[in-house]
Amino acid sequence: MPAGRKLAGWAGRGLRKEVQLEGWGSAYGGGTRLRGRDSAYGGGARPTGAGLGLRGRGSAYGGGARPTGAEAQRRRGKAPASWAAGAMEPQLGLHELLHVFSFLEARDLLCAAQVDKVWNEASRTKELWRQLCLRRWSSCKASQMTLGTQTWKQYYLRRSELEFRMASGRPEDFTCRALAGHKGEIDDLAYISTSEYRFDGQDKSVVCTVSSDGTVRAWDLHEGVELWSSPVQSAALVNLVTYPRLQLVVTVDERGLIKVWEAENGCEQAAFLLPMYSSTLEACDIPEGPLLLAACAEGALYTLTVPWLQLLSRVNVFPGNPTSLLCSPDRQWVLASTQNSDLSPEVFYTQSLLCRSEDETPASTTLPIWLTSRACWAPDEAARLMVMHRNDNGMQLVITTYELGTRKSRDRVEILVRQIASFLLPDTMMPPHLMKGHGSQVILLVSGSELVLFTIHGLQLVAFQDHQRPITSMWVDQTRVITSSFDLSLRVYMWNKENKFPVLKSCYHLLGGSHRWASGFTHVKSNSMSIVGVEARNIGTSILRSYYFQVQCG
Repeated sequence: MPAGRKLAGWAGRGLRKEVQLEGWGSAYGGGTRLRGRDSAYGGGARPTGAGLGLRGRGSAYGGGARPTGAEAQRRRGKAPASWAAGAMEPQLGLHELLHVFSFLEARDLLCAAQVDKVWNEASRTKELWRQLCLRRWSSCKASQMTLGTQTWKQYYLRRSELEFRMASGRPEDFTCRALAGHKGEIDDLAYISTSEYRFDGQDKSVVCTVSSDGTVRAWDLHEGVELWSSPVQSAALVNLVTYPRLQLVVTVDERGLIKVWEAENGCEQAAFLLPMYSSTLEACDIPEGPLLLAACAEGALYTLTVPWLQLLSRVNVFPGNPTSLLCSPDRQWVLASTQNSDLSPEVFYTQSLLCRSEDETPASTTLPIWLTSRACWAPDEAARLMVMHRNDNGMQLVITTYELGTRKSRDRVEILVRQIASFLLPDTMMPPHLMKGHGSQVILLVSGSELVLFTIHGLQLVAFQDHQRPITSMWVDQTRVITSSFDLSLRVYMWNKENKFPVLKSCYHLLGGSHRWASGFTHVKSNSMSIVGVEARNIGTSILRSYYFQVQCG
């Protein structure tokens, strides 16, 4: 049969024909009968596209609602009724067929592959699936794929399946493990593994932890084992940052001794002693080279090279006051602040901190606010800063949003600051103790056991009270939000970005161990394949509780 007639008949039926796709389960709904991994539904009703969020180029296969009417006919290549009746038999070559297929979504390409050999080959074309990946995941790059092990089609299907599992949180979707080893409390943790989606059997989720027992340790969350532990240090380790690209871990102890460790084996590479204990560390991997920013309790900001910890500059920011640091997403800006002080926060241009001469003053500007309590950057903007502070009379909390920029001349850099929004927090709201940004306009605040979302202009989007006890930590990324609590649970929320403002949906909770032995979760982190929390024990120690999500590579 000519390709044109097959296209006309297939399109004329409106894709109502059911096909059986072996092995890809519930992540690909919408009128397609699926066998293999659909057994996770327990043999119940067949999931539909709407039930799984597979609406055209909607939440599962791209942004926007499913097209209807003439637009739907155009995208799906639906032919006039006269074609289906055989009145016309247009001959479509491979080029024309690929053009029609370029308007289809993933589930429609899977259907098209069942028609015959020609359509099967055409539907597997690399460029079709590459465009689907780029439409759904704008950050998707060829470098994220392990060449020689997977095609763009395999990448798309496996990543879709993984995201579906992480959004569902069914017991069969993940493996839960308790990882014990530290003899003290875990004070901080961070992923050292990269966030790439590999799906080649070599995927690893590796985290590093520091503890009051004076050790730094690395853990493989996939295998559920400890990879290595450092020798016991002379003082408790209180903070760490990681450099996944370089496979390096940097720790600091309660006396201010900074050390660099190799992530592969835990070998020590370099050390640097601050004059006092460190109040914060920030990893800063910029084009000029990887840097470490350390704020000392005396109020000074140190800029060090990585991995050898050579001193590049030292700047007195808030003399005699513990200082907090917060780098922008592109690492070009650093906010330095001291909590609840009449000292105004200061923003530094990162490149200006590379100066080695004490005569050179780094480029910085002071924000016209005081009594600062919290701050965060907008992840989708190069230099958008949101700061929580008191108003002029010191009675009410305000969140003010600034845009930063630079004006460069031959011999200096001038920092430009523009206020773009400001609003008062409700009087009925307890002062938030956690603050994060999402996208370019959404602010997440945690107050007690409540999670509240605002726009930068003060519009309250939603409020959640899913926890029974105070929230202790919050993780925010492009796809999910996770909160930890003293009620010994982690709550997982997923973003839906089809509307003007992202909508956050409460999905499921993950439970820790027994309240008999544990007092709650104190920290939570996540990457593309796992969620890990720090579970505090009643005897003064901590363990890791990991939840690892996996998709078969076959």
